[in-house]
Amino acid sequence: MSEKVKNQEEKFIVSRPPYIKTGETIHCLMFDILIVAGPIIFLSIYFYGLRPLWIILLSVLAAVGTETIIQIIKAKDFDWKNPIHSLVTNHTITFTDGSALVTGVLLAFTLPVSVPFWVPPLGSIVAIAVGKQVFGGVGNNIFNPALVGRAFLLASWPSLMTTWVKPQSWSHYLSQVSLHPKSWFWIDAVTQATPLSALKTGLPSYSLFDLFIGRTSGCIGEISALAIILGAIYLLYKGTITRDIPIPYIGTVFLLTFLLGKDPLYHILSGGLMLGAFYMATDPVTSPMTKKGRLSYGFILGIITVVIRNFGAFPEGVCYSILIGNGLTPLIDRVTRPKPVPLPLTGLD
Repeated sequence: MSEKVKNQEEKFIVSRPPYIKTGETIHCLMFDILIVAGPIIFLSIYFYGLRPLWIILLSVLAAVGTETIIQIIKAKDFDWKNPIHSLVTNHTITFTDGSALVTGVLLAFTLPVSVPFWVPPLGSIVAIAVGKQVFGGVGNNIFNPALVGRAFLLASWPSLMTTWVKPQSWSHYLSQVSLHPKSWFWIDAVTQATPLSALKTGLPSYSLFDLFIGRTSGCIGEISALAIILGAIYLLYKGTITRDIPIPYIGTVFLLTFLLGKDPLYHILSGGLMLGAFYMATDPVTSPMTKKGRLSYGFILGIITVVIRNFGAFPEGVCYSILIGNGLTPLIDRVTRPKPVPLPLTGLD
């Protein structure tokens, strides 16, 4: 081999993805997620009072606190004599990048408004410690941390995670607060089935308008398709996410539910499908890198979701479909990655 070709080969350096730099930082990406979380938080407070806000705050504080403590423990050069300066200047402590904050918010979005206040912090601790830091921190986790936390809570306390309350008007909420000051923290409302639970048990279903606006029972972040769509439009406009995963995901659910004789729009607007499709399945760390891989990933998530919803014990299947898809991501990347271009043979001796 000639010296020219040998020098060309030495210029190839293999590094971790992403390989195409767009100028976006982790701070920018996380800030975009927090922006689109605004309408969801607003509508959850509108329908349920201030209790969703306390759940989100507790979840966020536990997530950021857990990440900070673990990173301090792992930091070899942490200066305990000057901890504040070390927190700010130590490059291995990255709790300020916003990723833990976003994990806390997304985990809170997957919780019912009626859960006790000890549930969100516990879920955030598991999400950060087990779902993220065990794998090496941000950019290295295999599974979506927020969904790891939710799966743990659902498996451990299914009754708490499947108790739903009926949305209230603000006039009712304010009258409740005036009579019972603790209502600023606790909620006093009748239990009600979620749209998917009602559909599975044969109870009267909700109207499509109620599903679209959010006047239904469900987790904090999934009740309003309108708020989720507004946020999704912003993320697509900014390029924070692409259509490669949400469109095939939602489209597959629509097609399969139609073929099964169900109402496709009802299934799309119900449960966590919209939230999962736009905010969780599109996580760049746990989703495939290639376009073909992302399209295939969306189809797989749609199939698993429909199977669990229609043939499984649980009425909802988004959480487990995304976690299963996360586990399949390395295989999808391997199958769909482009074939390497061989070096030219010219110049050989």
